[in-house]
Order: sequence, then C-alpha cells, then structure tokens
Amino acid sequence: MLVLSRYKDQSIYIGDDIVVTIVDVRGDRIRLGIEAPSNVPVHRQEIYEAIRRENAVSDVEEDAVCAVAVDGTATATATRRVVRKNAADFEISLQR
Repeated sequence: MLVLSRYKDQSIYIGDDIVVTIVDVRGDRIRLGIEAPSNVPVHRQEIYEAIRRENAVSDVEEDAVCAVAVDGTATATATRRVVRKNAADFEISLQR
C-alpha cells in the first residue's frame, strides 16, 4: 500500500483519469473529492461489499434451473432458495 501525506486542496492522481482531492479535514475525518470517468465505479467500502454480495446472489440465480410459467413468471430454484421473477427480467439477467 502506498501511503501519502496531503493537505487540504491537494490532489493525488491515479493514472491519467482519476483525481482524488482532499476537500476538508475535521479532526479524524477527511472529506475526499473523486473525479473519475463515468465508466469507473467509485463506491464507499460498505456499498462495494453490498454490491459484491448481491452479485454473488445473482450468480446463484443465473446458475439456477429456470421454469417459465404460463402467467409469465419465472421460478429459479437454487441450492438454498427459490426466486420468483418476471420472466423478461430473468432472461435479461441470464444474458449478462
């Protein structure tokens, strides 16, 4: 891990496209401003971990056996859970 010291209003560049700026320092809290291209996701750690957990569940759903009922709903049976979705939504998630 690279550890750097910066003062308020100073920046750190990551590659050519990402700029991290120290916006404010108050006690033990630091506010960061992050400029990144729109195709680069930027998340707080707890949000990133929640997204990874959700994607892991989606992977289970994608690997599940799917049956489409006459009423247009799909039932996916996974190892520990049964997920009911709109059939169109299920087909979209399978195409990822």
